[in-house]
Amino acid sequence: MKKITTYLAIFTFLALASCDKFEQEPKERILETDIFDATDKEGIQAKAYLFGIYSFLPNGFNRIDGNFLDAATDDAIPSSERSAISLFTNGQLTAVNYPDNNWQNSYTIIRRCNIFINNIGIVPIPEELISRYIAEARFLRAFAYFELLKRYGGIPLIGDRVFDLKDDMQIPRATFSECLDYIAAECDAIKDILPKGSDIAAVDYGRVNSETALALKCRLLLYGASPLYNGGATANDLTIKNLNGYTNYDKNRWNQVISTAEAIIAQGYFKLPAATGTAAYRNIFITKINTDIIFAKQSANSTILENNNAPIGYVAPTTSNGQTSPTQDFLNAFPNSNGTPYTGTSTNLEQYQNRDPRLNAIIFYNGVQWLGRAVETFEGGLDKPNKPYQLQTRTSYYLRKFLGDFTTATTYANQSHNFPYFRYAEVLLSYAEALNEMERTEDATKQLIAIRTRAGISAGSNGRYGIPENVDQATLRQLIKNERRIELSFEEHRFWDIRRWKDAESINDKLTGLTLSKTNEAITAKETVVSDFKFNPKNYYMPLPYDEVLKNKKLIQNEGYY
Repeated sequence: MKKITTYLAIFTFLALASCDKFEQEPKERILETDIFDATDKEGIQAKAYLFGIYSFLPNGFNRIDGNFLDAATDDAIPSSERSAISLFTNGQLTAVNYPDNNWQNSYTIIRRCNIFINNIGIVPIPEELISRYIAEARFLRAFAYFELLKRYGGIPLIGDRVFDLKDDMQIPRATFSECLDYIAAECDAIKDILPKGSDIAAVDYGRVNSETALALKCRLLLYGASPLYNGGATANDLTIKNLNGYTNYDKNRWNQVISTAEAIIAQGYFKLPAATGTAAYRNIFITKINTDIIFAKQSANSTILENNNAPIGYVAPTTSNGQTSPTQDFLNAFPNSNGTPYTGTSTNLEQYQNRDPRLNAIIFYNGVQWLGRAVETFEGGLDKPNKPYQLQTRTSYYLRKFLGDFTTATTYANQSHNFPYFRYAEVLLSYAEALNEMERTEDATKQLIAIRTRAGISAGSNGRYGIPENVDQATLRQLIKNERRIELSFEEHRFWDIRRWKDAESINDKLTGLTLSKTNEAITAKETVVSDFKFNPKNYYMPLPYDEVLKNKKLIQNEGYY
């Protein structure tokens, strides 16, 4: 027993004597001093850190439980009836189950940008390069704040501060106006420091340019001028109303959109591609570098989108999962090939002929060619086999947008799939919307004509591409809304557009698709309800995450959520 006690005493003494050699932090941990190194004359580590922040930007492709955000609008539904994205449309959205909670991700971007801004000065690289790097970080931070603002309204603004665990992080939400002013000021401060799109080398494609900062400001101001935020917040509580938008209406806010859009147009580099028609529209999204894409999420070439979204019957030698089902409501939005509204019936299977050429670049429908055969979305067809537990279209349609052209191919090949954050076409549509709201209808019409010309819509005998002569403001407003719905479909605009316009409550509460039946060689169509669209006015804003409200007692939850 004495010997054992002696051994224990020796072991204890040795442990205590060597305790200063224990790791105080993981040896593999990368410290700020490793990244921002006064001996790194090339700034390699700091540049890699900055580029790493880009990776936190959201990817809009199939990102919410395998679905596009547009599957929570009237344009599409998830092919799976058990998808979490249905919480947006079934009336069950809460602060606990919100499926698009990007609070933590956005504040991660903000924190990392602040770390970069506070430390890049240590690195011995030219001041001009430091200025550009800081401008990029400030943009990424401003973009993250905008992503928060459009979801929640006002959020905590923390400036350049980097918090430690000992700091007081009980920070209240800033007002909507304060947040918008802050983001706009950031865009103004960096727009002349960042290189123009025309000056970005191919090796740097995907990094922020001057027009990107202006495009963010243009979208920000467009939201601020729109009915929901421009004095139209839905909250009853005045404090929350101040968080959710401007408390007054000011028509001049549309003029700020106009001047910002004109600044982008004046730069002259970004423009609509000269080619027109179905292929021209499709190629915007599979051509890595083109003048319509101002800023996009960069990713390696792949077949991921084809695998996720193409009709399900194409299984060998490839895989196709058909995760998104566009609605008949969306298809009805496409005008005729001359730009006039389609007035035929939805059960007429010739409805796909002589329509807006973009239709064939966005939607798969029964009979269209893909991988060397016709798509079969009739009941029992190869692409709607009705097998137990088989994921398949619920509307008779699949999503074709963003996919490569595999009409006659036998298998998929890697494609460029970079999710577009900002496009020149969006700038023109925002410009048109603002011009129209300022009662400059003919100036607005010119922007719409430019979009329709690129789409391949015919000019018509009067050269107005289906837009009536002497069109009034109300009619043109609806045409602009519809043009955004088509041109920017599945780019995460529709979900927010129907909110900022305060149109979500007026959307049909029953979304439809087609049921196709084949008898011998004849196919007949029946329009059927495929999903409810339930919308509560509280859903104009998203709920702040429940756990964040618990941690920060100064956060005020949006009205209607608990």
